[in-house]
Amino acid sequence: MAATPTSRDRVVDAARALCIVVVTLWHWTLSVTHRTADGVLTMPNPIHAVPGGWLATWVLQIMPVFFLVGGYANLVGWQRAQARGTTAGQFVRGRLRRLLWPTAVWALVWLAGELIAAALPGPHRWMWEWFPGYLTPLWFLGVYGLLIAAVPITASLNARYGARVLVALVVLITLGSVAHRGADLAWAGWVTAALVWLFCHQLGYAWRSWELGRRPLAQRLAVVGAGLAGLAGLTVGAGYPVSMVATTGAESNIFPTNAAIAALAVFQLGLLALVTPAAERLLRRPTAWKPVVALNVVALTVFLWHMTAYLVVLWAYEGLGGALPAEPTVGWWAQRWLWLLAPSAVMAVLAVLFARVELAARRPRKGAGR
Repeated sequence: MAATPTSRDRVVDAARALCIVVVTLWHWTLSVTHRTADGVLTMPNPIHAVPGGWLATWVLQIMPVFFLVGGYANLVGWQRAQARGTTAGQFVRGRLRRLLWPTAVWALVWLAGELIAAALPGPHRWMWEWFPGYLTPLWFLGVYGLLIAAVPITASLNARYGARVLVALVVLITLGSVAHRGADLAWAGWVTAALVWLFCHQLGYAWRSWELGRRPLAQRLAVVGAGLAGLAGLTVGAGYPVSMVATTGAESNIFPTNAAIAALAVFQLGLLALVTPAAERLLRRPTAWKPVVALNVVALTVFLWHMTAYLVVLWAYEGLGGALPAEPTVGWWAQRWLWLLAPSAVMAVLAVLFARVELAARRPRKGAGR
């Protein structure tokens, strides 16, 4: 931590840590996890039961920030790799190794558990049959892996054409949205989803290339305003859902990902740029910086295993006779402390067991991109 170079953008590291914290705590404490009539675990959120709760999702739907941070970090890594003479293939393999090794260990552990359970006497239900929500967050890893593989191309386009790439993506997202919502073409919705996440990643390049956090206040406010105007226009004018997370009884902006999430990414990038000067001063303090460093060391481990920690507590809770309410009742709200502390304790154990895999995957090999 004392060796952190002055050139490092600590706000980017803090944003990554914040993403992990928000995703983890949202799943643990803001999911109304309960069993349906056939015993399947489902985990809707309580946004529909909180007046004005949708507004919080404009900040707490943190998935666009994951891709903003990823774009920033991947561009930094690509620039360093080019300076060292690392090939595009070596760079991509090095970055994917960081992602895939910990994911492979997670998958193998769960697969072994499933096979053992299937071999035992009695009926067996596979994970995706009785708790599909467990696997839902992992879509991020597949999409992010594809974006990593495309970095040599997308970074080159950014270097050559800059903002014109973003403009082209906005045009394509608009056309895809018209085809999906106007002409009711389902395939266009999924093409648009891919374009939106590419746009978010490319915005991360802009964050790095244009040094947005160090721009004059008026320019940073302009980015916030552009994103906010886009969100208002799409939700109020075009009928997109106001909640940026899936909500009971409403259409989702995430599955498939639509133009509202692209506007949200611009808005959140503006917020990050806006707070950068104050955040940088704060992160120079060891008391603020040390937790960021510690969490980033195990960020992927926490992302992969936090739902396992949650499930262990769910099993224990039900085993002790606890009932899982299907609605956010007063009793449900009163228990939020339990669903923060108990999974945290289990997660700490899992981090001790599996963080070494993430550390080994991050250890650079000769010729690999950092």
